[in-house]
Amino acid sequence: MNIPREDWPSALCALHANEVKQTVAALLQNIEVHDVALPQAGLGLLSLRDGALHESFFIGEMPVARAEVLVRTPAGDEVRGGAVIIDDRAQFARTIAILDAVLAGKLSGWEQAASLVQQGIAVRKQKDSERKKLLAVTRVDFSLLGQEDDEDAE
Repeated sequence: MNIPREDWPSALCALHANEVKQTVAALLQNIEVHDVALPQAGLGLLSLRDGALHESFFIGEMPVARAEVLVRTPAGDEVRGGAVIIDDRAQFARTIAILDAVLAGKLSGWEQAASLVQQGIAVRKQKDSERKKLLAVTRVDFSLLGQEDDEDAE
């Protein structure tokens, strides 16, 4: 799989949560998971930089959930995984963190996790395509606004 690791959480968030949770439930039979930090959910401030004065300002809040886990195999291999998602479900962030560790370490069942990530990427591409089509349909041509009709000029 050649999808960058930083894209895995957003791809998994594009899928139905139950599908992701079922995959992790199957993987948990072969691995042991320890929380490095308790999963948390809260609000994050979204900031932008002003183009003229180059000063930061906050434009709003967004829900953020994060989790960090340590996954251990029966053979004793350990891999860390983590996730920070724009969502308010801390346990879902933990689920994605587990998949992150399984994928990063190519642990048993990583093929299932990779398949989920690829499905999520496909869903995101489809949604992006639909948004682009909607944008193209709603685009307005303002180039004719300044011109007068010949009938109006007379």
